Amino acid sequence: MNKRENMLRTLRRRGFEEIPCDMEFTPPKEEEFHQRITDKSIPEYYDLSHRVTQREYIPGYEGDGMQLFDFMDIPEGFKVDDFGIGMSPGSEEAFHMVHFHSPLEGENTSLQQIQEYKLPSLKEGSEEKWCDFTADCRRDGFAAFGWMEQTIWERAWLIRGMNDLMMDMMMDDERAVCLLDRVTAHSIEASTSFARAGYDIVAFGDDVGMQSTVMMSPELWRKWLKPRLAEVIAATKAIKPDILVFYHSCGFIEPFIPDLIEIGVDILNPIQPECMDFKKIHDQYGDQISFWGGIGTQTTFPFGSEEDVRAAVRNLVDICGEKGGIVVGPTHVLEPEVPWENQEAMMDELRKLNKAL
Repeated sequence: MNKRENMLRTLRRRGFEEIPCDMEFTPPKEEEFHQRITDKSIPEYYDLSHRVTQREYIPGYEGDGMQLFDFMDIPEGFKVDDFGIGMSPGSEEAFHMVHFHSPLEGENTSLQQIQEYKLPSLKEGSEEKWCDFTADCRRDGFAAFGWMEQTIWERAWLIRGMNDLMMDMMMDDERAVCLLDRVTAHSIEASTSFARAGYDIVAFGDDVGMQSTVMMSPELWRKWLKPRLAEVIAATKAIKPDILVFYHSCGFIEPFIPDLIEIGVDILNPIQPECMDFKKIHDQYGDQISFWGGIGTQTTFPFGSEEDVRAAVRNLVDICGEKGGIVVGPTHVLEPEVPWENQEAMMDELRKLNKAL
């Protein structure tokens, strides 16, 4: 079987001929890669089984979007993204990290302002472009993977401000209903377009976990976010029932896992070992959901030895067993301090394991 068929088979826990992997970099790390490797792309060099595209938008605002922030002093280097969310650079030590600025923050923001806030529109021809992409993937034997991070919660709080949106939710404020419903409908438009284009995997994501606990109570999450995520998933699978739904949340999200399985999530990412016990999660849910990631970017990759990385690879593969259900990789993008030798160790260990199959 080709790489696409093998990846989809293992993600359905039906066995595998080779262990698929992933590798993602921060911009400084990507720059290092291209300095070292000049004749191959990242997916080619790491022999990835999938190829990725993201949504492309036309901003809802006119010009540079600065008018959305006339209530504040604009810092140097300030930019506005397609959703009207402001970003200002962090410190030199923070590399790619930015400070976010929310255009609708504050208690004086009205329901009408939220109703009239202009969300971006998909670029004309996006679906046709994606159809060509998935056709190329099938021809070349790669799984087509569509990224839709910041699906509901993150997108909404970036627009409204986390504190304000949390308060709106706690107070059953109509502003929260309106904003979350609008963001949900916006995500459905994109996810169903991915489905019509024939993607194999669609990736949703909202960080709802922290290092050792959840960001909000399970009750609050089930009231406000679960039904909306379920709506996005249902609309997507109604068009392409065999599409695999990937869900990303950093941190500890153990209480939410049964709910995510219930509403149709097929793949959970990233299972940070610093936050959750992979074996425990796999023992409880490994027959119902697959996993993507698993090797810590807070500990093992930056501070572990090459043998630590190799051991982490073997541990994930051993836990998942003959059925598969794992795409081995870092639990997030690799930061600049990660030694090159450690990422090479992950790939070399996978090659050894695959050769022994």
